[in-house]
Amino acid sequence: MDMFHEEVVIKKNPSAQNALYMLSLVLLVLAGAYALFMFNVLIMVISSQGFSSALIVDIVFVLLAAAAAVVLFLYRDRIKMEYEYTFTNGIMDFAQVYNNKKRKNLGSMNIRNVEACGLVSSGAFKRFNTMPGVKMTNWFLNRDAELFYFYFVKDTAKNIIVIEPSSTLVDMIKRTVGSGKYQVN
Repeated sequence: MDMFHEEVVIKKNPSAQNALYMLSLVLLVLAGAYALFMFNVLIMVISSQGFSSALIVDIVFVLLAAAAAVVLFLYRDRIKMEYEYTFTNGIMDFAQVYNNKKRKNLGSMNIRNVEACGLVSSGAFKRFNTMPGVKMTNWFLNRDAELFYFYFVKDTAKNIIVIEPSSTLVDMIKRTVGSGKYQVN
């Protein structure tokens, strides 16, 4: 019988996230409108009076507004980010989802290859976290949640991944990881 579980981690209080997303949309429209309007004005001024060094400041402002509009257009969906964890027969898949539209695969891991795992609040996490040369990757959104870590070595590099799983997913990991790898203390 296959063991399968999929869950999506979202912000517990998304009000700041939603406000920032709306602010980015407003700034996108304002920066784009300013850039288009001023571009037309600059073209008119240059065609009627010719180019002068006094227009350089205006050109820089138009380019900055256009660049701001493009950056906001490309990255505004990253404000509303979620993490997705999928557990299938001992294989964990991790992904980031931006604004319920774009999905970025972060990686996959066989739980049986993990050297240690457990709750971040345990002493074992503090021991692994303070080891020299450990690279920590955070794939969670809520700092006050019950966080879980995986410690593993890949290509002689020590890694820790911190996630925010539900109790159902933690139970599935405990059953699959192997004896002695789930660290409590």
